Amino acid sequence: MKEFFKDLKVVELANVLAGPAVGMFFAELGAEVIKIENKNTNGDVTRSWKLKTEDPSINYSAYYASVNWNKKVRLFDLRSEEDKSNVIELIKEVDIVISNYKPGDDKKLGLDYDTIKQIKPDIIYAHLTGFGDSIKRTAYDLILQAETGFMHMNGDRNSSPLKMPVAMIDILAAHQMKEAILVALIRRLKTNEGSHITVSLYDSAVTALANQASNWLMAGHDPQPIGSLHPNIAPYGELFTCSDNKKIVLAIGNDKQFINLCRILNLDNLGTHPDYATNVQRVIHRSELYELLQMKISTFISEQLMNLAIQQDIPIGIIKSVREVFEIPSNGQLILEEKIDDKILSKRVRTVAFNLK
Repeated sequence: MKEFFKDLKVVELANVLAGPAVGMFFAELGAEVIKIENKNTNGDVTRSWKLKTEDPSINYSAYYASVNWNKKVRLFDLRSEEDKSNVIELIKEVDIVISNYKPGDDKKLGLDYDTIKQIKPDIIYAHLTGFGDSIKRTAYDLILQAETGFMHMNGDRNSSPLKMPVAMIDILAAHQMKEAILVALIRRLKTNEGSHITVSLYDSAVTALANQASNWLMAGHDPQPIGSLHPNIAPYGELFTCSDNKKIVLAIGNDKQFINLCRILNLDNLGTHPDYATNVQRVIHRSELYELLQMKISTFISEQLMNLAIQQDIPIGIIKSVREVFEIPSNGQLILEEKIDDKILSKRVRTVAFNLK
């Protein structure tokens, strides 16, 4: 797969997370990705987004490393005519341009689609904005999570609104842009025409509301913070504590799974009880059901319960930290390593999680 896009060339005029994640996607598939950074600001702003534990003398952060693997970094001042000319020369030789300028800033710099199209008619120009082409607002993931319903839903009944601990809106927007670029590449193969792609963080977030959007649009249910619980399914998302104090979650999606769960917990009568026999009844009586299940689950060691549940095809999981996730040997295949600026070895997880043969 590393050679899949070996003849593809990309110029990345984007910083922070979403745009660079798109660039790294193509780099992982073998494309040559040239990342243009602002030499007047010491490059991509995320180079300075460091944890307390990071070396202050290194000119990049773990955050920066997460989406900037195997790129050729060039530092330019795009307000300098000489530097801009150098970038234009690069763009003449590439297939894709990725940008995330605020609306209007691309035109001020002379790096907008209409200008680039004149010098490279078949260019695929992908432009990311925060709130669309007409709203010039600085957009960070937190702001988008706040304004698109995610923070309102996240948390539990006793907490304030919470953001997700990953910049998920950026990740979702990056996926939208990757998909659009791939469609544009197919189109170009058929027609030899370029494309102008626009993706906004805002639209990406709203379209990702998925079933929660339909719950409101069709059933008049305005989703409220309910922790990890699923509004439509039970038991789904409740945290149960085993005898070794490890916490597990269940995702019981149908009645057969519930009956099997009751069987391994020695609660066979629960599977046919009128209050719990169907998912609708389990949602209505989920609080009482939780107490009954927790009483039994607390007598099991987590590994024992996991083995029994997996044997019966019952969806179950142990709550793990990020540290514990990367202590699993098989996850090593998902890590990419690189020395940036010939400094310490940097590590990040792949953006490509599929296999293609």
